[in-house]
Amino acid sequence: MFSPIENAAADIERAIESFAHIPDGGLILPPDTTTIVHRDLIIALAARHKLPAVYPDRHFVAAGGLMCYSTDRADQYRTAASYVDRILRGTMPADLPVQVPTKYETVVNLKTANSLGLDEQRDRDQEGDGETSKPAACYTPSERRWHRLARW
Repeated sequence: MFSPIENAAADIERAIESFAHIPDGGLILPPDTTTIVHRDLIIALAARHKLPAVYPDRHFVAAGGLMCYSTDRADQYRTAASYVDRILRGTMPADLPVQVPTKYETVVNLKTANSLGLDEQRDRDQEGDGETSKPAACYTPSERRWHRLARW
C-alpha cells in the first residue's frame, strides 16, 4: 500500500498508524528529504507500533531503526572519482557509459531486531534449510560498533 504524505509530522504519524493496523505490515522508506528530516519521529513511531522498517541509509540504523538496504557509498565514490579522472584526461562525458551501482549493503540493528522478536524467527529459519542469508553488517548499540558479517 502506497500512502503519499506531506512534510508534516501529523501526516507522518497518521500514515504510520494506518500501517500499524495492517496484519504483518511493515515500512519501506524512500531516500528523500521528508524521511531524513523526520528520521527520529519515524523511528520512534515504528518502534511504538512494533513495525519492522527498512530505511534508505545506515544512519537510520545507528539511530535505532531496524535495518537498511542501500548501495555501498564508498564504491559509488570510487566510481565517480574514476569518471572525474577520465573527464579531466580529455574523455567527453557523452562518451562515458551510464553506470548503475553493483554493490549493496544490508545493515541490521540487533537491539531493535530483538525488541521486535525477529531474532527468534532468524533462529528458526536457520534451523530449517540453512539457506538464510546473513546481513553485510550489524550495529550493536550497547557497544556502539559496526560488525562486518559477510560481503556479497
